[in-house]
Parts: sequence; structure tokens; C-alpha cells
Amino acid sequence: MKFLDAARAAAPWMVDLRRQLHRRPELGNQEFETATAVEAALASMGLKPRRLLETAVVCDIEGALPGPTVALRADLDALPLQEETGLPYASEIPGQMHACGHDFHVAGLLGAAKLLAARRDVLPGTVRLLFQPDEEGDGGARRLMEAGCLEGVACVFGAHVRPELPAGQVGLKYGPAYAASNPFVIRIKGRAAHGAEPQLGADALLAGAQIVTALQSIVARRVAPADSAVLTVGTFHAGTACNILAGEAVLEGMLRTFGEEGRRTLVDAVTDLATSIARGMGCEAEVRFTWGYPGIVNHDGPTALVERAAQALLGPEAVIRHTAPLMTTEDFGYFLQAVPGCFYHVGVGCDAPLHSPRFTPDETALPVLAALHAQVAWTALNEGNAG
Repeated sequence: MKFLDAARAAAPWMVDLRRQLHRRPELGNQEFETATAVEAALASMGLKPRRLLETAVVCDIEGALPGPTVALRADLDALPLQEETGLPYASEIPGQMHACGHDFHVAGLLGAAKLLAARRDVLPGTVRLLFQPDEEGDGGARRLMEAGCLEGVACVFGAHVRPELPAGQVGLKYGPAYAASNPFVIRIKGRAAHGAEPQLGADALLAGAQIVTALQSIVARRVAPADSAVLTVGTFHAGTACNILAGEAVLEGMLRTFGEEGRRTLVDAVTDLATSIARGMGCEAEVRFTWGYPGIVNHDGPTALVERAAQALLGPEAVIRHTAPLMTTEDFGYFLQAVPGCFYHVGVGCDAPLHSPRFTPDETALPVLAALHAQVAWTALNEGNAG
């Protein structure tokens, strides 16, 4: 199948659609206009989309020939960020922007839908399209999966744009590809006192400062040099006046790890260290972790399939293997805990990073993303053993 030629022919349509989405970015679980636009595009192809959640769109492209069902996913939501690109199609909604490329993902998957829908008469199986809300929030993938989006699915695939890769280049990683995340809050309770009489109080601010400093030793001394973990304290709130010992301090942070065993070990280490330091300074510390995204671990079979499909589509020189996983998180990992699959990258050659107010992906990569999705699904269905 010459998906790349067909995708390039459809590029103006995809670019126009992507720019429409870019103008109207919506935050997680508020993607009503976006979901409606997705439904309209799918209906124009003769497909029958359905809502599985309030803003989630699911659509099956049923081939004329028997075969398995494979899923392709794109995320819908934008970020709470004021755009600074100056583009003529910049966000029209103050304080909201597609700065993580989800508009690109949606347009690319709709492009793939157009390519595959045109070939339903020779499609051996079903391609399920998943347009997922709230990737940036509390994990729309988990809720979409709980609603049954993967029922009967043999394998699931998804992609993310990467600004550091040249436009149109494909990157993939066997095994662990993205870290798991655990947001945490440490609430330290001391005793407020006059600054001139510190012996009468218990300084929660000082205890918090000691905890912040000591937490950095956990990765340095509890993680093997060949492994990876990141511990970030992003906020520290304490005190009400310059001459009062703080009676309470609150720290908020994020722990990023690989592997469930290491994840639990470091969660316990943070808890033990914070509570012991607080106790030693006459305070009490309450540590609360949220069990966040599980991380992405690509399955070998589907990853090899993506590699073959990408090389067949673009040539071996356009496909690279990442040597190290990313410490960022992505809720696609929930899908991969349920069925085999692979999450891959498509370069968009941009100087500004993801989540930047100046993020401007190269739109020449759109047909590559669309064609790659289609090629991956086609290869999985024709091999008949997507897992």
C-alpha cells in the first residue's frame, strides 16, 4: 500500500484540520468542540463514530475481510498555557494552547482514518480509532479503557511528536520507554512561636528545608548508577510573617521511576526520610503519594512490527532506536498493561520544546504521522498476529 503518497495528497486537508484544532484548544475533559470536529471528520468518510466517554470518540473501520482488531490512539486535550507563537492560527482562547502536539496527533490519526477507510474493501480486520481526552490530567486512558475501548483488541499503537527529531524521522524504544510518575505532598506540622523565642516552637519551615535537601540523597544513594529516577520538589509553602516561626509547611513534588519494585522502594524511602527528619526537629510529617501513570513499557513483538512498517514506508535511514527511555510520563502505559502494543515517536523538527508557549511543529511531518499509523495498522492486520 502506498500510504505515504496518499497521505501527502491529503496533507492540505490535514493541515487545515490541525490549524482549526489549534485555534480552539480545550483542556482535559472539556474537549467538546474537539470531539465534535473529530466526529464530523469521521462521518465525512462514511464511518460511524461513537462517544464512549463524554468527550471520548471511538470509531471502528471494519474491513471487508476477516481478521483481528488493532487500535490506534490520539489524545485530544490542550495545556493551560498562553501561546506566544504569533502564528495566524494561534490559539483564540486565552491561557490555553496545544503546546504538546495533541492537535497534531488528532489530525494525523484522522489522516490515517482517511487512508484506511478508502481501503476497507481489502482491509483484513478492524482498526479501532481511539480519540482520548485528558492525557495531561488524571489519565483519560485509564477511564477510556475501563469503559471498554480495548474489548476485542489484539494490539494497540500510539505516537507522540518529538521536537528534537528532524521532521518525518521515526524514533522507537524497545522495553521501558517512559517513566512512571508519583506526585506527592508532604505536610509538616510544627508549633508557631515568636521569632525571638524559637525554643518555644517547632519550626516547620526549617524542617521542610532540611527535608527538601535530604530528599536529593535518595536518588543518589538508593538508585543504582545504571538505573534512572528523578525526584523533584516543585513547590514549598510555609510561614505567615517574617517574625513568626512557621507552624506548618507544605511541599509538593514528583517522583519518576522505572519498574514497580523500584517505584515502591523509593516511595517508602521518601516517606521514611521525611517523617524521621520532621520528628527529629520536633515536628510531624504526613506524606501522601498519588499512584500516577504506570510508565510505558513497549512490547517487543509490536515494537518490531512498528520498526518494520516504518522502514518499509520511509526507508531504514529514517528510523532510529532510542537508547535511553524518557523520564516524562504518558498515560498510554495503561493500555500497554492490558494488551500488547507500542508507543513510537515522529519528529517535528522544532527548536522550542514540548510544553513551550512557542512550540511550533513542522507540518510537513503530518503526512508521515498519518501514513505511519496506517502502515502500522495495515501490517498488524496482514500479519494476522498483532501481538
